[in-house]
Amino acid sequence: MASDPPFRSRPSLRSGAQEDEGESTRITNLASLESELRARRQQVHAYLVVLAGSNLGEMYKIEGPESVIGRAMSAQLRLNDDGISRRHCRILSIGGRVIVEDLGSANGTLVNGEMVQHQELKEGDKIRLGANTMLKFTYQDKLDETFQQQMYDAALRDGLTKCYNKKFFVDRLETEFAYAKRHKTMLSVVIFDVDHFKKVNDNFGHLAGDAVLVHLARITHSMVRTEDVAARYGGEEFAIICRGIPLLNAGVVGERLRAAVEMENFEYQGRRLPVTISAGVAALPESQSTTPSELVGEADSALYEAKRSGRNRVCINGL
Repeated sequence: MASDPPFRSRPSLRSGAQEDEGESTRITNLASLESELRARRQQVHAYLVVLAGSNLGEMYKIEGPESVIGRAMSAQLRLNDDGISRRHCRILSIGGRVIVEDLGSANGTLVNGEMVQHQELKEGDKIRLGANTMLKFTYQDKLDETFQQQMYDAALRDGLTKCYNKKFFVDRLETEFAYAKRHKTMLSVVIFDVDHFKKVNDNFGHLAGDAVLVHLARITHSMVRTEDVAARYGGEEFAIICRGIPLLNAGVVGERLRAAVEMENFEYQGRRLPVTISAGVAALPESQSTTPSELVGEADSALYEAKRSGRNRVCINGL
């Protein structure tokens, strides 16, 4: 007697109503899929993703008929890397096409390694500006954008406070320091930490300490400009890079932050927590630092002086 075949044979699509029903279901599913794909295409937007440069990992949605890229304050996509002009190039959206146009920049605009005056952009094109910045042109939908942002945050932000992490701070400071030295512009660093933070942990628990850091980060983010970099430097210590701000003005930034923290109500599980900060400030060109780490060291020395002289205060390097 023959044994059963090892595999079931596929039923004929030409026999019986059951197969017809299966076929009609398949057609309905295809129609639904096509509808979903059409809807997704309508939700797709053009983006520029920074592959290299001081804004590494950031993604910019191209909106409106024109977006200027450059160092100018008025630029929609502001990049401060060496070799980028104030109004370097612009992105034009015309009839569903996206075009990059050089605006007479000093070092030109390159697309896939070729110098261009204006060129239509295609998916995956690489745009080089200056010596260090590389952008990728891409089309993405909301899901892609969310995923990209999550990847960006995971790589560059502190998981607890959502401030930038120390690596991002160090990398950005190297770029900003080199630019400020070369072009003789102002650059300030503010470093601050929580006074008697160990007592907060010891008296209220480490979860209370974490809550203080999260709250402090939220205050900090509300008080810095979009072009500034606020980072968790380590433990309860934070640092801010202030581009184009002189030493005394950076001291004002530190003092406003200190006063805001002193007036803020920090609570954890219904218990009020005593929280103040001390800050140190250093800046170019007043500083004689020759490296970014030396500039940070001067700000850190000023922070130590603020601690030594009573805490809950701001000290400015050299004053």
